[in-house]
Amino acid sequence: MILVPIIFLIVGAALALLLNRPLTGVYGQYLAVACLAGLDSICGGIRSGLEGKFHNDVFITGFVFNILIAFGLAWLGDQIFIDLFLAVALVLGARIFNNLSLIRRFLLTKWQDNRERKRMQQLVQSASQPESVQ
Repeated sequence: MILVPIIFLIVGAALALLLNRPLTGVYGQYLAVACLAGLDSICGGIRSGLEGKFHNDVFITGFVFNILIAFGLAWLGDQIFIDLFLAVALVLGARIFNNLSLIRRFLLTKWQDNRERKRMQQLVQSASQPESVQ
């Protein structure tokens, strides 16, 4: 199930490369905030997949609603002349860094556990082998 967020990331990157049109002004800010919200959802999906808690319906609804909420807050900020997109970018950036640090910690712990398990297996094998008589 961890493939769903990775597939979304690849599809998004491919669309960005195919639709290579620069956006300026307010539309660029909206798209930037929407991209941050999508990246936050993808990082959260990968993290939950590694933790064994991933659900497709939660990921897809979270992905869509995060983008809509971020886009809506940026639009509302433009309507009331407050740069709310900065607040959205700050919060989403913090969440992305938090998810990435948890992903790193999970993978590092898994790697260390595997290394320790292999070391213990080698110790058990060397202890169970009869010593040769000289």
